Amino acid sequence: MEPAKKERIGWYFYDWANSAFITSVVTVFIGPYLTTIAQNAADKAGNLDILGISVFNGSYFAYLVSLSVILQVFLLPILGAIADKSNLKKHLLGIFAYIGSITTMCMFFLEGNKYLLGGFLFVVSNLCFGASVVMYNAYLNDIAESEKRDSVSSIGWAIGYIGGGILLALNLVLFSMKEKFGISIGMAVRINLCSAGVWWAIFTLIPMFTLKIRESANKETINSSFLRSSFTQLIGTIKDSFNYPQTMLFLIAYLLYNDGVQAVITLSAQFGQQEMGFSMSTLTTVILMVQFVAFFGSLFFAFIAKKSNSKIAILITLFIWILIILYTYGFLKTEFQFYILAAVIALVLGGSQALSRSLYSMVIPKGKEAEYFSLYEVSDKGTSWMGPLLFGISLQLTKSYRLGILSLGVFFVIGVILLILFKMKVAIAKVNEV
Repeated sequence: MEPAKKERIGWYFYDWANSAFITSVVTVFIGPYLTTIAQNAADKAGNLDILGISVFNGSYFAYLVSLSVILQVFLLPILGAIADKSNLKKHLLGIFAYIGSITTMCMFFLEGNKYLLGGFLFVVSNLCFGASVVMYNAYLNDIAESEKRDSVSSIGWAIGYIGGGILLALNLVLFSMKEKFGISIGMAVRINLCSAGVWWAIFTLIPMFTLKIRESANKETINSSFLRSSFTQLIGTIKDSFNYPQTMLFLIAYLLYNDGVQAVITLSAQFGQQEMGFSMSTLTTVILMVQFVAFFGSLFFAFIAKKSNSKIAILITLFIWILIILYTYGFLKTEFQFYILAAVIALVLGGSQALSRSLYSMVIPKGKEAEYFSLYEVSDKGTSWMGPLLFGISLQLTKSYRLGILSLGVFFVIGVILLILFKMKVAIAKVNEV
């Protein structure tokens, strides 16, 4: 096998590895389970007292998601700067992957009313997930020429869906046979959470053995002086991005519409359990279906992008996302409708995300890939903060999950408007200027 192809396959497998965390932990089990633990600890009004602040138990998980990503806003640009100015990209990917997988394994110990422990483990694991994916995404420019990035990015997403789906299928088997094994619902959930960490750790070994260590064109010595200066990296990266106004416009559009996408994914299981009254088995089956349908959705929208362009394909997915939000708010009533809606979500899910990543990789300056992907990662898979925050506030004020979901529509609408204004050819030409 040629070295370039071997490295690309290894790169794909990190999506396979980390998707277990997104699918089994973030999307399915941790939201409903942590909400149940928070309910056990809440007062008669359903509120938690956290550092003197009254928090509605149903909003707790949404706030945790926002907190973990707000921390990423400050950490990831620093890590991006280190990756771009050193040969540590692969090492940092491994370090954060294994810290994240270990804290995910520790979720096995969540029970009773340990909502603070659950919150701590989730924040750390989600923070490390985001940090590792910055390094992973920054490899895209190394392993694929610009004309191949739509395809390579889409294949990565598709393989990730399959990997996450396989573990989720195994989790569903355990959950369905829990009585036969003599374990409780809580124990089944805890085993499933832990299994995602084990899966993440094992399959990360593949990219660790196949990805190459590359010397940076902008290499600097990593010392205390460099680390101190890196704390200004966020401001520096944002200032530099103003030299590429179309790139900045796309990034803002992406941060908005993908924040909506990620919020829907992250909060869907909690919505299904608390608003629709569905069992964990039903929710697991729905998300499992999403994984495999999304595999084909990623490849289908890659085909549309090839026939038109990435921007048009993404816009199509976003108009469908807006219809999904409206349908969920006003018309979703039955379990059958929930399955149909989930199938539609699956079709557009991978397409909107994979094509956004490949398009962004073509409109960022060379030699600053990790630095710019650190900004991008603020709303990459599993890492949104504005959507969950708005959802949590809406839920806290109205106690209505449907109004919380409806509030997410604003991210898609504004994102569509900005994406329409984005000039893709101008952005690509600007970053390729000598």
